[in-house]
Amino acid sequence: MTAPTAVPYDPVRAAEVRARAPRHGLPRPGVLLAVAFFTLVCAAAAFPGLFAHAPDQVDPAAALLGPRAGHPFGTDQLGRDVFARVVYGARPSLLVGAGSTLLAGVAGSAWGLLGALGGRVVGEVAMRAADVLLSFPGILMALLVVAVLGPGTRNALLAITLALAPGFARVVRVQAMVVRGSPYVRAAVNLGLTPARILVRHIVPNVVAPLLILATINVGTAIIAGASLSFLGLGPQPPDPEWGAMLAQARDYLDAAWTLALFPGAAITLTVMSATVAGRALQARYEGRDSR
Repeated sequence: MTAPTAVPYDPVRAAEVRARAPRHGLPRPGVLLAVAFFTLVCAAAAFPGLFAHAPDQVDPAAALLGPRAGHPFGTDQLGRDVFARVVYGARPSLLVGAGSTLLAGVAGSAWGLLGALGGRVVGEVAMRAADVLLSFPGILMALLVVAVLGPGTRNALLAITLALAPGFARVVRVQAMVVRGSPYVRAAVNLGLTPARILVRHIVPNVVAPLLILATINVGTAIIAGASLSFLGLGPQPPDPEWGAMLAQARDYLDAAWTLALFPGAAITLTVMSATVAGRALQARYEGRDSR
C-alpha cells in the first residue's frame, strides 16, 4: 500500500514530447466509461439523497430478499434496502480513500521536498525515516495505527495516510532532485534568484503535476485499504453503511442471499478500476503518449 515506483520525471523532456506528439481526439471508450462511472460514484457520495433514500429503514418481513422491483439489489438480514446502503456507503468509502490520498500527498510532498532541498544531513534523516516506514507492509502499518487510536472513520483515514505518505515522499524527492538539476533551474541560480523563489516558481509546479497523477492512481489503493479496515471492523461503525463493512456482514448469509456480497464487492472493484484507469490515461496524456 505504497505509492508506485516511477521513473524520474524530466519536465523538460516531457514538454518536448508533448510538443512533438500529434493531437488525438477523444480517449478510448473504456477510459470515458471509467471517468463516467467514477464521476457517478462521486455524485452518489456527495448527494446520496438524489439516488436513494432510507438506508437504515428496517423491515424484518422483507429480510434477505433477492433483487426485485422496489429493491433492485435486494435486502439484507434486517430488511434494509441494499441499493440504498451501497449508494450511501459511497461517501465513507471515498472519504477514506480520497481523503487519505490527499493528506498523504500533502504530507509526502513536504517530506520529499525536505529530503531533496534540506541539505545532506536533513535529507538523509528524512529518507531513512521513510525507508523505515516503508519496510512495514502498508496494511500492517494501518492496522497498528488503528489499534492504537481505535476504530472509526477519522482514525482509519489517518492510518492510511501514514501508510501512504512515505511512498509519496520518495517520489517527490526524486522528482525535486531531477528538477533541481535541470538547466533552467541552474540558470535561475546564476541569475541570483533566491532559493525560496526558485522553489515556488520552478520546483514545486514541476513536482505537483506528476504528483496529482500519482495521487489519482493511488485513490484506488486507499479505497481498498479503507474497505479492508472496515471489513475487519476497524473503519466506520454500524449502523453507518460502508462497502467493506457490508461485505463483512454478508459473510454469514452467503447461502441464503449471495447478492449481499455481490453488490458492495462490485462497487469496490468498479470504483477502484475506474480510478486507476482514469489515472493511467491522465498520465499517458500528460507524458505525451497515446491514451486512446
